[in-house]
Amino acid sequence: MSPARASHAWIRELARPYLRGYRARAAAGRSLSGYWFLSASKTSPQISRAGRRAITPESGYFVGYLLEAGEFSFLKPEPPESLVFAFVRPVGSPLHCRLVADPQSLLHGTFEYIRWLTHRPPRFEFYTREPIALVRHTSMRDWPREKREHFSRNFFIETLAWLVRSGLVKKLLAETAVESRARSPRR
Repeated sequence: MSPARASHAWIRELARPYLRGYRARAAAGRSLSGYWFLSASKTSPQISRAGRRAITPESGYFVGYLLEAGEFSFLKPEPPESLVFAFVRPVGSPLHCRLVADPQSLLHGTFEYIRWLTHRPPRFEFYTREPIALVRHTSMRDWPREKREHFSRNFFIETLAWLVRSGLVKKLLAETAVESRARSPRR
């Protein structure tokens, strides 16, 4: 079954034990099919000086499929692909600078650690100027269609286990909570 047409509720259930504390939201778009796992923010979006809603910084993970390269062409993908990635957005925000762009950042340090431990492809990749910070992806083109869901499950479990073992899942949630408290209006 094609990743675009298949039911992906199983992805949410598979990832839930690994991504405790994150809220799941189905991906709605042409490029991605799967689930966003967002760190729960206690604050509402900030209002800019021009009176428009500003983007509230957020972080989390995506677990699912890349169906077409589109905005993800920097990955040099071969769709369809299974992929898991950590993100902090918006790019360039203080949260992104602190957690991704800084050479001593949480995600950069995690990338170095995981990259050192994983010796076989697909290996993790790290991006400081893209919406995706830490990613692991693999093409499903050569997988038999009847085995794609099974192989994807294995890929997702292995990748999520690396993220949990590295401590990133808990640390990213804690760092986002710190950012959320800093933005909260004082009472």
